[in-house]
Amino acid sequence: MRRVAQRAAASYLTDMSWFPRPSSPRAAFRDLMAVLRHSSREQRIGAALALLATGIIVVEFLVDSYFGAVPAPTPVYVELYPSNRTDAEIIADQKKDQAEKEALAKEQQRQYKELEKRFGIE
Repeated sequence: MRRVAQRAAASYLTDMSWFPRPSSPRAAFRDLMAVLRHSSREQRIGAALALLATGIIVVEFLVDSYFGAVPAPTPVYVELYPSNRTDAEIIADQKKDQAEKEALAKEQQRQYKELEKRFGIE
């Protein structure tokens, strides 16, 4: 720990690079060419198809981010009530809403039962 602090003038991160020390971009390119020279036709076709598929996916993401389909805004309906409502009116509205909810659930249950009979699920 002390050795790193003493070398503050010369950054220890400059020794790190993108390529490992014995390699360079030129050497990496030569290695790639050597691999391609000694590979079979099928391996090169497979590599080309893999690169093509990857490229298509990347292009799709780029195009989608640029021309992306923006979802349509969904309206939010708010029911405004007068501020001078009585508790009885509030309870009556709640009972009415509950009755509508139960009627919707009953209708949905009836439709499911109809599907059950139609497909013979019992």
